[in-house]
Amino acid sequence: MAVLPIRKYGDEVLRLPAKPVDEIDASLLKLIGDMVDTMYAAPGVGLAANQVGVSKRLMLIDLSVGKRPQELHVFVNPVIVESEGEITEEEGCLSIPDFVEIVTRPERVKVRYLDRNGSERTMGGEGLMARAMCHEIDHLNGTLFVDHLRGLKKDRILKKISKLVKTGMW
Repeated sequence: MAVLPIRKYGDEVLRLPAKPVDEIDASLLKLIGDMVDTMYAAPGVGLAANQVGVSKRLMLIDLSVGKRPQELHVFVNPVIVESEGEITEEEGCLSIPDFVEIVTRPERVKVRYLDRNGSERTMGGEGLMARAMCHEIDHLNGTLFVDHLRGLKKDRILKKISKLVKTGMW
């Protein structure tokens, strides 16, 4: 497998809604393996396919960051079917490195998806898992966590990123 470059804020692929996966084949399974290697190398708890430049509705989550392989979840064509509650906590993103901000997300969600074998599944998550599910599905919809910010918080982050881009450090 391979570690792929993670696309950063400003890359158009991060703003386009990802296309549904039509078939789980050898190339998709290779992409999943590459994404796992990329996510763990970053290190991160989640990764959406468009973050590595592939516009497919595919995402991974592993809250253990590779420490417990049985906790790796592969979601193909995920859809949130239920959400409830609200929790406000710090959030960051591999595509916006070195920036964290307070974001409000649902406290509990239920997601319908296909697993890597093509079987339809439903999985509930709460707390950090719910946050990660929402964050990665946002990516697949072309939304970034900074889009949930308002006013000065959002302006501050975008100004810092703009400055990094201008100086060639982004």
